[in-house]
Amino acid sequence: MTDQATDELLDRFLGDLHRLLSPVAVWAHGSLGGGDYRPGRSDLDLIAVLRRPVTRAERRRLAALHRRLTNGLPLAARLHCAYPVAGEALADPARPHLAWAHRRLLHPPVTEVTRCELHRFGVVLSGGPPAELLPEVTDDQLAGFVVRDLREYWRPAVRRERLWRQDVWVDLGLLTLARASATLRTGALITKAEALDALTTELEAPAEVVADIRRRRYGDPVPVSRRWAARRAALTTGFLGPAIDRLVEDPGF
Repeated sequence: MTDQATDELLDRFLGDLHRLLSPVAVWAHGSLGGGDYRPGRSDLDLIAVLRRPVTRAERRRLAALHRRLTNGLPLAARLHCAYPVAGEALADPARPHLAWAHRRLLHPPVTEVTRCELHRFGVVLSGGPPAELLPEVTDDQLAGFVVRDLREYWRPAVRRERLWRQDVWVDLGLLTLARASATLRTGALITKAEALDALTTELEAPAEVVADIRRRRYGDPVPVSRRWAARRAALTTGFLGPAIDRLVEDPGF
């Protein structure tokens, strides 16, 4: 569910984007697609499928479009959009595509998880549905990606203690674990709210840390003291490392 500010942002973004690049389709996934969107706290995760690669001049104008929106509408800082090209380029989940995220242009892939979100609960903002342009992802492909992501990205990150003094790493690390566990056990893609419940009831994550994440996403966040940041980092990494090891060793598929 969106609010007036989010609707205004999406309307302005779609209008500017169509004038600049005339995308074939624009879809939303993530929290907005899954029904767990929280204005001002959730990211707006979008995919705009293009007819052809953008030129160098268009890249500059695209970056300027995003910066202009961010300067005028605070919510735009959370708007992330990938710009894959329709056709063969979109068929490969490992292929990088132009994207705007974290206030800059990047080149990430459209991952297997994103593709499954789009097929299962993607929101069509313009153009045709994902099924017309995006190949399906098999259960084995999805599970394989989830295991690789845990093993190759999250497990090494656990060893970098300083990262875990930041809210974003604590939030994403634990929520990713819970969602990965659900996907590997049942094939489901669960929301962040469901992941928080699973952290407590199924995975036995540190209750203090789960409550901290829940308050930041759904309640009234409070400033994090240096002492709590250090304790939270130790609790998180002490739990997360062994939990990832157990899940990767026996993923259940």
